Amino acid sequence: MDGSQGEFSFGEAPAAAPAKSRPSQRASALVPFPDAAPDPSAIRRFLADNPDFLKADAGLLAELGLTVAGGNVVEFAPMARVHAAHQREAEQRAMLEETARANFAAQAQTHGAVVDLLDARNLSDLARRVDDMARTRFGLAAGIVALESEGLPPAGWKHLVEGQVDLILDGPRRMARMGFAPTALGLFDPEVGEIQSTAMVRMAIWEPSRQGLLAFGSVNPDDFTPDMGAELVAFLARVVERTAERWPLL
Repeated sequence: MDGSQGEFSFGEAPAAAPAKSRPSQRASALVPFPDAAPDPSAIRRFLADNPDFLKADAGLLAELGLTVAGGNVVEFAPMARVHAAHQREAEQRAMLEETARANFAAQAQTHGAVVDLLDARNLSDLARRVDDMARTRFGLAAGIVALESEGLPPAGWKHLVEGQVDLILDGPRRMARMGFAPTALGLFDPEVGEIQSTAMVRMAIWEPSRQGLLAFGSVNPDDFTPDMGAELVAFLARVVERTAERWPLL
């Protein structure tokens, strides 16, 4: 047979396929061949032999959704974002829990302070108890009860002239003021220290009504800030009002 009709010829060895040039290491491992998929075991061996390969190729990292984290570790980017989100949530939860504990402790101290105020024996004793409450229960520099009056106020109370409560609170319609207030510094004696923040609430006592003020001062500027609520201080002011009205103003 001459092989012209499709037979094989045994007289000659079949022609060898043309040799292919050997691809580079990266191409042989990561770039698909035209006629075959890359060998996973070869890719694994290559990465094991070249541990810095991924870190050095920022473009490839971006395509694979990977990122280099601290400690020379390659992280999967979505997982890194989820971890960061969980970390933020944990920090916010811890902050809320700390705030809740602080509020609970303040409320407990406030309830104890109310009992102390209600036990006052007279107006002078009431003012003393307010100051003692500020120092021992809340760790503040001083607690003040002030009253606008033409004559002298009760012993232990600070004397204010007419309109001075409006001046201290920065307006006739303001019921409370938190933070540093230069107009309130005269309420506090020099020996208590340099007052850096205050919490003050307007009071109205007796009939006809007399304008008064319950004020707490601190040497720490962060103890009272303008963004803080004045609810607990206002509650104590109402207790002082009702307790003071047990005795007439002489």
